[in-house]
Amino acid sequence: MEEEHKFDRHMLEILVCPLTHSRLIYDKERQELISKAANLAYPIRDGVPIMLPDEARVIE
Repeated sequence: MEEEHKFDRHMLEILVCPLTHSRLIYDKERQELISKAANLAYPIRDGVPIMLPDEARVIE
């Protein structure tokens, strides 16, 4: 992965799930931010978290 597309883990300190306002967990392998409270995984594209519920993957 190119350095400019790397996710900045410090963003986890300020980002929360837009639905539940709960903390997120960074999944480096899948490049997602996980909201256990909402059972959603928000994608990270080109180093940018896509915090839209419509773009999130449902976790079962």
